[in-house]
Amino acid sequence: MIDKINALRAELAALAASGDAVDVEALRIKYLSKKGAISALMNDFRTVPAEQKRELGQALNELKTFATDTINALRETAEAGRAKADVPDLTRTAAPVALGTRHPLSLVREQIIDIFRRLGFTIAEGPEIEDDWHVFESLNFAADHPARDMQDTFFIGRRPDVLLRTHTSSVQTRVMTSQKPPIRIICPGRVYRNEAISARAHCFFHQVEALYVDKNVTFADLRQTLLYFAREMFGPQTEIRLRPSYFPFTEPSAEMDISCNLCGGKGCSFCKGTGWVEILGCGMVDPNVLEACGIDSKEYTGFALGMGIERITNLKYQVKDLRMFSENDVRFLDEFVAAK
Repeated sequence: MIDKINALRAELAALAASGDAVDVEALRIKYLSKKGAISALMNDFRTVPAEQKRELGQALNELKTFATDTINALRETAEAGRAKADVPDLTRTAAPVALGTRHPLSLVREQIIDIFRRLGFTIAEGPEIEDDWHVFESLNFAADHPARDMQDTFFIGRRPDVLLRTHTSSVQTRVMTSQKPPIRIICPGRVYRNEAISARAHCFFHQVEALYVDKNVTFADLRQTLLYFAREMFGPQTEIRLRPSYFPFTEPSAEMDISCNLCGGKGCSFCKGTGWVEILGCGMVDPNVLEACGIDSKEYTGFALGMGIERITNLKYQVKDLRMFSENDVRFLDEFVAAK
């Protein structure tokens, strides 16, 4: 075994003398890795007679130290050589490559998710191609509800029960049918509606919906969640108001306005002189929806809310034309470099 130790030491001494540092990592693996030559000698050391262990053990330790010092010296030599080399990178472009930024919708989406995460909500996602039960029937839509009409919904093929989801509420029903309360989720995603494309509407847009189902959930819990969200998103001075409304899947239902973040509620052209701007719809989950999803409505209650990400982005950045979000105009996207 002493012959093997001496042979390895001679190899390392030859490397140190030549300064050969072409591939230092390969040398480290060859000599110092767990499957390297020195580790193999360490394994053979277990079978050495007791009277030889002291001498061979000392020789092995000296060999390992010498190998480590040699490899480190070769690495320093290699790094110094690379630093001195003045070879241009021929793969670089002639002009500097400009750094990009995240899309404004992505920026706002992540901010919304972060706010709700701090409240204990987790992300839930689902398919964009859905069936009628998850999109409409389970959410208490009547059979003759206008949203089922071809003018509002993109149906796929000739089947009347396969469609592009019109809201991410379908994700909520999927979670409620597969998970027992307590449920606290947010559902971000893209949705589709058969509408004429204009500065104020598009055939696809993005939503974030939230759902909280547990025992003793009240409208007061919903209001405090909305107030916290509004002040985290638009500033600590933001006020909210809730107006009665109607949605098939919530009862009671409301629409939420925030004090205009441009005029501070005093009235301007953006808020049409009212001092308030609508941002989302919300309400307590209808007992029929809970029962349809297999949740006992006598034991559990819940609230749901939903907002368009484009709407929130408009309020934060005053983007007046929705079409700009999907046209990929670099000049428009460059305006958000500082916001990434």
